[in-house]
Amino acid sequence: MRLLASCVAALLLALALADHHHHHEDHSHNGKDHEEPMSCIKLSTPNANFAFSLYKKLNADAAAGKNIFFSPLGISTALSMLAVGAHEETHKQMFSTLNYDAFNQTVVNEGYHHLLHVIGQNHQLDVGNAVALRTGFDPVEQFMNDVKNIYHAELFRVDFAKPEEAAAEINEFIAKKTHNKINDMIKDLDPEMAMVLINYISFRGEWENPFDGNITTKADFHVDENTKVQVDMMRRTGRYDHYHDHENHTTIIRMPYKGNSSMMIVLPDEGKMKEVEEHMTWDHMMHWHDALFRNNVKIYLPKFSISAEASLKKPLIEMGIVDAFDNKADFSGISEAIKLKVSKVSQKAMLSVDETGTEAAAATTIEIMPMSMPVDIKLDRPFLVFICETTTRNLLFMGKVNNPTPM
Repeated sequence: MRLLASCVAALLLALALADHHHHHEDHSHNGKDHEEPMSCIKLSTPNANFAFSLYKKLNADAAAGKNIFFSPLGISTALSMLAVGAHEETHKQMFSTLNYDAFNQTVVNEGYHHLLHVIGQNHQLDVGNAVALRTGFDPVEQFMNDVKNIYHAELFRVDFAKPEEAAAEINEFIAKKTHNKINDMIKDLDPEMAMVLINYISFRGEWENPFDGNITTKADFHVDENTKVQVDMMRRTGRYDHYHDHENHTTIIRMPYKGNSSMMIVLPDEGKMKEVEEHMTWDHMMHWHDALFRNNVKIYLPKFSISAEASLKKPLIEMGIVDAFDNKADFSGISEAIKLKVSKVSQKAMLSVDETGTEAAAATTIEIMPMSMPVDIKLDRPFLVFICETTTRNLLFMGKVNNPTPM
């Protein structure tokens, strides 16, 4: 079986030994003391707002023409898991950046516990967490119980004093969990590392309506005004939800996968990418989703495989998570005896799109078309892509395809 669309991401959040300072005795977490249990759907809006803020930071730092692709859900999950052990100002900054000001840690934990359970029922998705612990380092028992029972994290020991061996063990774990799509995530490790928090998310989707590979042809993709590359352009005429937002200069098309996921593609009008990116919010996404209508569409979509790797320390600091990376970090909920700080946050993500799912799916797809001229949507210039899990309304992946050819 060939998979027509696969997305994988792995995130590493590394905590190193910090200078010793006293820790606060008040271990209360920011937020309301008493909250009703929260559905995982309530996480979708703050998580999406965090995702768009992070995208804008990554985009501002990206080189011209560079693809951007990441899993905002993976990053939010890992940071929320870390926040279990954060206290005082460190915790407050993390929750503010994640847009969780209205919640306390218990409520967020309940939301993620439910979320991970729900998306665990989606057979297209593999989502999980893990903690690689320094040999001889024993975190606070409550922290370990929470990450195991709430975030379903696997725990394993590595010897960070032997950084090359430790890196190999962690890379092997990630490669196995992401079906060998992501390897060499870690190239160097600080021997002073205390623990590494890992989040991985792997999505393998089959189009509800596959493309016919026999009619894929070579075509030009315009990276910018002066650069064009040749791609394998897939095409298909069918019934799709789409919308043209004249006010915001974009065309939107939603392409469903089998199951509870879909890809939403946002194609800015020519010359309007920067303007769309600067003003785009989750509210825009919700407006576009509600405005979609089904019509006869002829879509041209390049076949492509891209990858992107991002160091998240700088953008997270700029967004407000400052103390966590400093010697004044308060992670006394992880260790009261040893002072810890975050030394590195990085994510590597990949997106691969082609024509077909299973042969049976391609052979049995029959669609009744109305007698009307189809709307042409040609993705032959940079576009934005969002992959959503529809049950929980969470953004699994998002990014910008500037150049669909290997770079």
